[in-house]
Amino acid sequence: MPSTSVTDPTIHHLRPTPLRVVSIGSSVRQDADVDIDVSVDMLRDVAELEANWKELEARAAHSFYSSWLWIGTWLRHLPKGTEPHVLVARESSKIVGLAIVCRRKTWRIGPHARARWLLNETGDAGFDRLFIEYNGILSERSSADAITVACLEASMRRLRHSDELVLSGIDPAVELAARCAACFTDLVTDVKVTDTAPWVDFTEVRRKGGDYRATLGRNTRQAISRAIRLYAERGVVEHRVMETPSEALAAFDELIDFHKSRWGRKGPFANPGFCAFHEDLIRQGVPTGAVRISRTLVGDRTIGILYNFVHQGHVLNYQSGFFYEQDGRLKPGLVSHVLSIEDSLHRGERGYDFLAGPAGHKSRLANAESSMKWIVIGRDSLERRIEAKIRRARQKLRALVTRLQ
Repeated sequence: MPSTSVTDPTIHHLRPTPLRVVSIGSSVRQDADVDIDVSVDMLRDVAELEANWKELEARAAHSFYSSWLWIGTWLRHLPKGTEPHVLVARESSKIVGLAIVCRRKTWRIGPHARARWLLNETGDAGFDRLFIEYNGILSERSSADAITVACLEASMRRLRHSDELVLSGIDPAVELAARCAACFTDLVTDVKVTDTAPWVDFTEVRRKGGDYRATLGRNTRQAISRAIRLYAERGVVEHRVMETPSEALAAFDELIDFHKSRWGRKGPFANPGFCAFHEDLIRQGVPTGAVRISRTLVGDRTIGILYNFVHQGHVLNYQSGFFYEQDGRLKPGLVSHVLSIEDSLHRGERGYDFLAGPAGHKSRLANAESSMKWIVIGRDSLERRIEAKIRRARQKLRALVTRLQ
């Protein structure tokens, strides 16, 4: 892993910048406590990066999307033309922060192309439909906030006039760090998307006696009970976790068929790279328990498949596929999720996260939610203000169309 200056001429504006930062609570100061040196270099040695990443991961505060399982698989499947760089934070020569940033040119309003620097994304719209959430810097837990601020500030300080830093799917802690770093560097923050990730807090369920279904609303409980009763007339209703990669991959293929039958070409599986990435991720993750694929069966018939990640006691529902029928009383989605949540509770896990995005079952089954944002940071300019007005107009138009529909 290079440890001094940036050697790639396209990123000379991201030279290492020693910073002194203290951890953030309600504010950040740059005057004492932690000396953090940040550098960004072209990714050249994946094996060395893997060793450094796994070593830091063992002492880091991070999400599933900052694990080497996700990042390593992602790097193996990057589309052609991607320019991955490694952002490295060091404290007294010890690596305390790591992330991947990709550079991609784009044309917007104005005569010149601009560079977009994306945190753990490529800038390729099709490939980025992998849809990263809980995005951030892999940081040593003892000073994770300070490291995140230092890494983001160092990146922002060297942006050219029209360049942008893109942070997708970040939680409030990373957003606060980003806004503090933008304030230090006199840059502006544009919020592109605001969303929430509904989830089931098992602490609350256990506090109420541990019966998950009893915590749900009356109408939801009735819908689930009726659906299970109707399914049981056909055969035993069962939730079954796939134990081997081959079983999981077979279920994943069936999930794709369910998904395509409902969404056609609109779904993410229209992108061949999407499937290859996940097949690789499943092979790597099922043996360790980090990937969990389950079937909901009625007799011998599969009515639902859930593709989940498991990280530090939290289950993340990434994708699903269901067998829908004309009888609206049959609820394959609700039944599959409820059985999966109850299985997770029995395993002693901490929560079940539906992740961001609209879906009616999420609010019915969740008892908590996490905020998530997609933001872009850069210098204020006439181009940016025009783009912001166009974006707001499009959002209002989409909202109007949705209401009319």
